[in-house]
Amino acid sequence: MSIRNLIAKRPWILAVGVSALVVGWLVSGNFGEHDNRAKMPGSESVGTAEGLASVQIDLQMAEPITRMISVYGQTEPARTVEMSAETEGRVEIIGAVRGRRIKAGEVILRLDTRDRQARLAQAKASVREARTSYEAQLQLQQEGYVSETQIAEAISKLEGAKAELTRAQLDLNYMVIRAPFDGTLQDRDVEIGDFVRVGDQVATFVDNTHIIVTGTVAEQDAGFVKLGATGRAKLATGQNISGHIRYLSPVADPSTRTFNVELEVPNPDGTLLSGVTAEMQLPGGQAMAHRVSPALLTLGPDGDIGLKIVDEFNRVEFYPVELAMSRLDGVWVTGLPETARIITVGQGYVAPGQVVEAVTGQPETALAGSEADNDMEQMK
Repeated sequence: MSIRNLIAKRPWILAVGVSALVVGWLVSGNFGEHDNRAKMPGSESVGTAEGLASVQIDLQMAEPITRMISVYGQTEPARTVEMSAETEGRVEIIGAVRGRRIKAGEVILRLDTRDRQARLAQAKASVREARTSYEAQLQLQQEGYVSETQIAEAISKLEGAKAELTRAQLDLNYMVIRAPFDGTLQDRDVEIGDFVRVGDQVATFVDNTHIIVTGTVAEQDAGFVKLGATGRAKLATGQNISGHIRYLSPVADPSTRTFNVELEVPNPDGTLLSGVTAEMQLPGGQAMAHRVSPALLTLGPDGDIGLKIVDEFNRVEFYPVELAMSRLDGVWVTGLPETARIITVGQGYVAPGQVVEAVTGQPETALAGSEADNDMEQMK
């Protein structure tokens, strides 16, 4: 029987043969990939010596640093006042322009006088009359013609007249609305000719001779923020500013569990604008930390960010760390032993508990070594 006839009668033989060829091709490809991987440049950093994986380490001692807390927020005026009319009248004069800086006591607007001068003159006359009557009653009391009750009545009339005079004087003063402190007229709600009543809002005045940068700090950081400490901030406008911490809320926001914080910054020339996004850097106390390349940070078995180090028995250990400060030359982390042999090359090929051969390298090679490890991982 020919092969063609055999396959025609038993087609499963052909299927088995093709499957065997495919499996053989896949197996041969895996062996080839293994050989190529073994020959890749840089693999000598994780080579073996007497059966142990070799890693490069950097011996570091922890250094004291000032931990910085990063807080995002925005700038605001140091003070904001909603000004309201304290007497009624028609707006007669506008003395300040919106957006202009003015001094304390300068006129913002003036109401019409109406009958205020007449009421003031009447109140003064009433005081003179009551005082004259009181003095006459005292003289008659010495002669026995006036009782104590009449003297008390005269005193009451005199004090009532004085109170009316005070009210008339205040009403006359209230017709002029002045700047309560040095600052800027943010907004004005009235124009010349508008009639205002007691309590009507007429203007918004802000103190921008100082600005504050407001934000919120997490509950785990709030205990490190100290009133009066110097902080700095970078604004979205590119300006870098510094000032002192003037306020930290004593009670956390119940919904976010965060604490409000304010950084006060001098602004004598008014160049710093309010309402600008800012990033604050606040001192968060002293800490012992190690400076490493951010490329060395890796994830642990539980998903924690940390570093791999080598202990005195050349075993790999994983330590979760916290970022204490970030700079252009690296990041400062806490959570490692005071003296640590940090793996800088080969950490991607060893696991916690594994015994390795540790080779001391140069600190400046940490970044390059970490990038090489990342490239090797991607080529796998």
